[in-house]
Amino acid sequence: MSGNNITVLTDASLITCIVQRGTADDIVKAAQEAGAQGATIHYGQGNGMQEVLGILNVAIDMEKEIINIVVADDQADRIYERMFLAGKLDTPGMGIMYMTKLEKAATYIPPEILERLL
Repeated sequence: MSGNNITVLTDASLITCIVQRGTADDIVKAAQEAGAQGATIHYGQGNGMQEVLGILNVAIDMEKEIINIVVADDQADRIYERMFLAGKLDTPGMGIMYMTKLEKAATYIPPEILERLL
């Protein structure tokens, strides 16, 4: 490892999915089956939508799991769709998901993979 060389990726997106606590594992599994290499899950607490969704008689748990996955742009739509379906995000109160184009991303890339990319 050289230590001083930075390989910057410019064709990457960040998928963020905020869901009810206890559902992240199934969503990450679906993302990995669609080609994602890994995920970061952390925990949070949300508020603000409970009153709106309460009109629909949907109980909203305030505890949330936040999933972040960096993906290549050519895989992003496929992974996004699989995560959406696995999380049942078409159901009121299940969560929200969004994708952000990354200007730059950098990590260690093994030399043999880097040679294939170049």
